[in-house]
Amino acid sequence: MFRLANDQLVVSVLDPVADQVRLGARYCTGGYIYQVEDCRLGPLVSGPGYPDEVFPPVFDGQGLPEAFRAPLGLDEAREGEEQTVLVLGVGLARQVPGMRGERERRPGAFCGWEVAQSSSTIRMATSHSYQGWAAEVAREVTLHQRTIASVTTLCNTGDREIPLQWFPHPFYPQLETGECCKFNFPVRFPENPGYWLREDGFIVRKLDHPWTRQGHFQMLEYEAPRELVVLQRHPKLGLVAATCDFSPDLMPIWGNSNTFSFEPYLVRTVDPGEELRWSITYDF
Repeated sequence: MFRLANDQLVVSVLDPVADQVRLGARYCTGGYIYQVEDCRLGPLVSGPGYPDEVFPPVFDGQGLPEAFRAPLGLDEAREGEEQTVLVLGVGLARQVPGMRGERERRPGAFCGWEVAQSSSTIRMATSHSYQGWAAEVAREVTLHQRTIASVTTLCNTGDREIPLQWFPHPFYPQLETGECCKFNFPVRFPENPGYWLREDGFIVRKLDHPWTRQGHFQMLEYEAPRELVVLQRHPKLGLVAATCDFSPDLMPIWGNSNTFSFEPYLVRTVDPGEELRWSITYDF
């Protein structure tokens, strides 16, 4: 793993080559933040099976991963056949015949990344070309004091428009009180078995729910401003924050007995020749 460190935090970023046992076809393989450790308090981020699993299933992952969700080249008319698709930030993958969803997408040929590291920043860059799609993807992770900035740049260098669906999937440890997070805008959601909304805006996990590994997924309803700010309860730090420099197009939350996550989606169409850049910043 690559590491960024100062006198407060240590950020572990997966090596796209040496750490392939921890990589799958779901999360971007470059700039994958696997763990953040406080120099006094220890690990700060979690995962669906953390800390019991040394090598969690690659679909589940852990830490602060990010994902390009929509594969390129998937032919829905050939649902019963194995298909090769391009997953941005991952490479070629195989869509297993007769199956649906990300759980059945398996790595085929990982893309190669050019890596440059300084004392405070890791930058990884790759390029893709497949069936008329072509793109350059850059990932940059920077540590400054207790702030971690994750910046992604996508440049469409091909002849076909790219349907972009991207989301971060930060995993935080659960609190015994069930408190999760609140946003810088009002949210609402229907009655459900997993969560309820407190008067102060905090989403709270229902403690009487029989939480399992599968957990509970809940889509939120909202009218978001231009920028997203999330305040997240944390068992070691009390409160941490995350900021996205875009308004989320979709906002699901998910959690199980071990972890909780919010997943702000960025959904765009990137035209040939167009470049798009966005970021999420974590303050611990």
